[in-house]
This record gives sequence, structure tokens and C-alpha cells, in this order.
Amino acid sequence: MKNTKPFTPDHEYITKKKDSLQVLTPIVFSVFAMYMTMGISLGALPGFIKNDLKSGNLMIGILIGLQSLATLLTRAFAGKITDTLGAKMSNRSGVFIVLAAGIIYIFAVSVPETPVLCLGLLISARILHGIAESMLVTGSLTWGIGLLGPQKSGKVMTWNGIAMYAGIAIGAPLSLWLTAQSGIVVPFAMIIILAGVSFISTLSLPALPVDASFVRVPFYKVIGKVSGQGLALAFSSMGFACIASFIALLFAGNHWSHSSLGFFCFGGFYILTRLLFASYPDKFGGYRVALVSFAIEIVGQLCIGFSVSEWMAVAGCALTGVGFSLVFPALGVLAIRKVAPQMRGTALGAYSAFFDLALGLAGPIAGLIAGMFNYQMIYIFGALSCFSAILILIKTKSSNS
Repeated sequence: MKNTKPFTPDHEYITKKKDSLQVLTPIVFSVFAMYMTMGISLGALPGFIKNDLKSGNLMIGILIGLQSLATLLTRAFAGKITDTLGAKMSNRSGVFIVLAAGIIYIFAVSVPETPVLCLGLLISARILHGIAESMLVTGSLTWGIGLLGPQKSGKVMTWNGIAMYAGIAIGAPLSLWLTAQSGIVVPFAMIIILAGVSFISTLSLPALPVDASFVRVPFYKVIGKVSGQGLALAFSSMGFACIASFIALLFAGNHWSHSSLGFFCFGGFYILTRLLFASYPDKFGGYRVALVSFAIEIVGQLCIGFSVSEWMAVAGCALTGVGFSLVFPALGVLAIRKVAPQMRGTALGAYSAFFDLALGLAGPIAGLIAGMFNYQMIYIFGALSCFSAILILIKTKSSNS
């Protein structure tokens, strides 16, 4: 028989830490450090693959997307570890795995004269990076929601999302600057340092209790429960993936000089929107917030797709950041309400897997589109994907009515 015993977080700890930001800050720092490592790899790898390894756009897309594919394929495992061994264990595992990825990155970029070996090492590093993301983020989100309670799940997702995209927004241009100043090895050495930052930041937080007697629902059934929100998230994530993978090459191809500003504006406006409107999913409902967000993202993608100047492309990156900002918490709050608290890690893993799927597919698809047409056509594809998200969300709501 299924265990229906209520499952509660560490209320004593929450009582002592009345300010929820005091509880969240260590977790947010841990996630921020992880996503800085992702931003570093996104900023440094495309140019290295194209210029040093003399590989084409498809290979860039494959290597960039490989991390998300690895994350996708390990979401079920990460959710199981989080729910059965604890969120803290999942977070810690992610830290040590990204440390290993950083070491392999350094070896890889040190042997560009041997392309086969270099690519093999990069593939290994990207896979490990993806597994690390799956473990650390699933653990961190579950940890935060468990410590603060489900009534603040939107706040936990919002602040973790700020950490994610702040990390990417800072990490990507930082890696470009470090590469220009000190060479390609230095940015990847930063990944090792950031793994240490992520580990140290959460040392003071207690582990959550684990309900070992609960009968778990199979992962595929959890996916079915959150598939509507997950698919809408996946299609809306294509625009972000296109910016992450190819915006630097779009600027270079047009002889524009501010590709770092595109990354920065996406991340900056993403964070600003969350800071100003974090309460909107709870206040106005996830459905309405998501629809407005998708519409803004479409405008941003079209600005990049039809850009005639670098500043129009930068504006498109900023609008995409505004539009994409509240999508994850708006749909995520709806998703986790569909499962028991003991399955929260698995539900977050299943829901986030749709985001991973989008990133894993977007890189190769965008690479093919760039090869057949041009870099700007990638963002027309991004706009069409966001429109598909609107249709999916409308259909999901009507089927649940």
C-alpha cells in the first residue's frame, strides 16, 4: 500500500532562519558557481572548435548539445538519488563530477594538434559536465524547497534560476576575455576553482530527512504527469539554446564586435525580470504568465533573426531574456503540484529533462540550419519554437479543464 504519511521539512531549521533568503543564499551560490562553469564552456568552446580544431558548425552544435543530452539521460537517476539518499548527496555528487570535467577540459584544449584525441576528451568532459548539472541542480532545487516548504517553491525556483543565468551571463563573456588575455587553458582552470566555491558555499546547510518507506512512482509515470508543462518549457527553451550556441558566431559572421554584450544582455534582463516580477506566477497564475512570456520571447527571437545591426541583435537577446525569465517557475510550480512531496526530486528531474532535451536537440538542429541558410535563420526557428510552446500550453489547459 502506498504510504500517505505526511512528509515535512526541517521546521526547526526554518524557524531559526526566518529570512528565507538566508536559507537560499548558500544554495544559490552553489548553483551560480555551477552555471558559471557552463557559461565558461559555452563561451570558450565554439571558437576553439572552429578555429583551433578546424571543425564546422555541426560539430560545434553536437558538442554544445552533448552536455544537455547527458543531463537529460541522467535526470531519472538524479531524481532517484535525491529522493532516496538526500538532496545534499545529490548536490555534492554534482560538485565532484564537475571538478573531474574541468580537469579533462584542460587536457583536451592542451592537445589541439591531435584533433581526434582532443575531440574525444571534449566529448568525455561534456558528458561529465551534463551529469554534474543534473545531480547538482536537482539536488539544489529539492534542498531549497524542502528547507523552505512547498508554499515557497516558486521563490526557490526563481532564485535558483537567477543563479543559473547569472552564471551563464557572467561565465561566457569572462571566458572570452580570459581566452584573449591568457589563452584557452585558463578559462577551464576556472571550472576547477568554481567547483570548490560550489562545495564550500553549502557546508552549513543541514541534510533533509529521507522518507525511506515511501513507495516510489516509476519515472515514466512522473514524466506523463508533467509532460504538458515540460513540452511547453522545451519549445520555449530553443531560443535560449540558440543564443548560447551561436550568438558569438552570428556576431563574428557579420563583423560585429559586441558578442559578449549579447550574452550579458540576455542574462542581465533575465535576472532583472525575475527580481522585479518574481511573485507574478503566484499572483496571476502560471498559465497567464507563461503566455505573456512566450510572446515577448518571440519578439526577441525575431529581432535577432531580422537584425540589420548588432544593436538590434543585442536588443533581441535582451527581449529573449525578459521573455524566457519566468517560464521555468511559472510552469514548474504547476508541475510539482502533481506529485507527492516524497517524489519532488523526481518530478523536478522529469520536468527539467524537457529543458535538457531542448538544449540537446537545439544545438545540432541550429548547426544544420546555419549550414543550409545562415546564422540569422536560426533565430527564426527559435521564434517558431516559442509559438509552438503557446499552442502546447493552450492545448494542455483545455485538456485539463
